[in-house]
Amino acid sequence: MDLQTFWLILIAVLFIGYFFLEGFDFGVGILMPFVSKDEVDRRITLNTIGPFWDANEVWLITAGGAMFAAFPHWYATLFSGFYLPLLLILLALIVRAVGFEFRSKMKEQWWRKTADYFIFWGSALPAFLWGVALTNIVMGLPIGDDMNFIGSLGLLLNPFAILGGLASLVMFTLHGAIFLSLRTTDELKDRVERIAKIMWVPAGVVLLSFALLGYRHTILFEELGLIPGTLPMITIGAFVAVIVFMQINRFGWAFAATGTTIIFGTTVVFQGMFPVVMPSTISTDFHLTVYNASSSDLTLTIMSFVAILFLPIILSYQGWSYWVFRERVTRDAIPRS
Repeated sequence: MDLQTFWLILIAVLFIGYFFLEGFDFGVGILMPFVSKDEVDRRITLNTIGPFWDANEVWLITAGGAMFAAFPHWYATLFSGFYLPLLLILLALIVRAVGFEFRSKMKEQWWRKTADYFIFWGSALPAFLWGVALTNIVMGLPIGDDMNFIGSLGLLLNPFAILGGLASLVMFTLHGAIFLSLRTTDELKDRVERIAKIMWVPAGVVLLSFALLGYRHTILFEELGLIPGTLPMITIGAFVAVIVFMQINRFGWAFAATGTTIIFGTTVVFQGMFPVVMPSTISTDFHLTVYNASSSDLTLTIMSFVAILFLPIILSYQGWSYWVFRERVTRDAIPRS
């Protein structure tokens, strides 16, 4: 394995970790207004992700930093071409953080309701826009011989990309609903479980439509030759397993199944395009690959030593935090204020 491939795999792992972990964060934020009957329910819902949400965002920061250092041309093309969508994601994450951090600072109803809006839209907008961005990438983009994106915002908001955004939105919401079922008790838990079971059907319709249209509108199954029947079938099987596990009330396994769907769905994107990272619709000669978009071998070598040294430490710390806060959040644990 060469250094370019190693760093693409590492960046893929970082994005997979981000979508898996931040995915249920987004889902919880989206569902909070719909599953909560009172202020205690809302605080329980927020407390289920309270110890985790900011650490989960670190995966995105690390992925962006790794992309900048390992593949600067990829970073430059992506962040210039997707400037407005990525800026909206950043602003939404900032607004969501404000909602989390300042919601409890004042007891007035209008203040907490405003914070709830911040959390909802700060979760829903990134969940949607990440799907739009990834869909546009696998569709191909007008990238010239100078590695610059020469399209417009209207081009990015095409119908199939919007369908991709809806697919990521419903998948993250379902993932969050099942996570909530594992972290809550009593009526709130029962309510969330019912919502999760109901959500699976419309989520399945959206995801199936996206997958079938993907054979026509993306390059994953055409130019770059991803073989149907391998990772895509695992992804589909994992999603089907979600409803099976929910019907027999094995929500822990259902959460593992939604996680598997997200993990292998993201892997399909990276494997299906390899060695391309941003395909050009103008000419295959203008594709950005792991080789023409990468830093020097010396830079990648130094970065590899740093990653091998610090990544296990970071993973160990985050795993420890999940272990410490593994218990369900009960109504008795919420002060009445």
